[in-house]
Amino acid sequence: MKRLTIAIDGPAGAGKSTVAKTVASLLNYIYIDTGAMYRAIAWEARKKNLDSRDETALTAVARTIQIELKNGGEGLIIFANGQDVTQPIRSPEVTAFVASVAKVPGVRKALLGLQRQMAVSGGVVMDGRDIGTTVLPRADVKIFLTATVEERASRRHKELLTKGYSVELATLKQEIEERDRLDSERDCAPLIQATDAILVDTSDLTIEQVVQDILTICRRKG
Repeated sequence: MKRLTIAIDGPAGAGKSTVAKTVASLLNYIYIDTGAMYRAIAWEARKKNLDSRDETALTAVARTIQIELKNGGEGLIIFANGQDVTQPIRSPEVTAFVASVAKVPGVRKALLGLQRQMAVSGGVVMDGRDIGTTVLPRADVKIFLTATVEERASRRHKELLTKGYSVELATLKQEIEERDRLDSERDCAPLIQATDAILVDTSDLTIEQVVQDILTICRRKG
């Protein structure tokens, strides 16, 4: 089968990362988590105590940070300037900061070339919010995953609890709604479904069902 370029987009908590990782593993493809790249920048910016409104400083971080994505025994390992930040970038503090970072045009421009280069040879599953529309507009397969806000908040709540973070479900729901608004209304590469993307609502589906649906789509394309 042809080694495809697969773009998976969608809002926070829709299951993009889990689905993309599983699809990549089953196809023996490379998984690229673009959200983790923005989180790494947000983590570095917070470490430097930067203001979320200082676009010049945030762009400078994006241009100079060294980000590496490596496959480990238990999943993708994220390095920022040589430091393993896989867990720290998933903290509530970074989550609350990352939307401000991701909307900065200079930050997005700094990562765009790197993301495209990672996918140039195919055999890639890349997830994010603007993959099918901006990063890989000619991707072989485009999927837009979504779910209700309530379901996405519940998933994120369970995930954070397993990692030892205590966050109110109502607070998470508000944060996700605000993230949706920021991602959808930003001027640079907003979160929208590509016209040729296939919409998959994961609210009432298991991960296995979503993965199988995407694999079926990939087989048709291959």
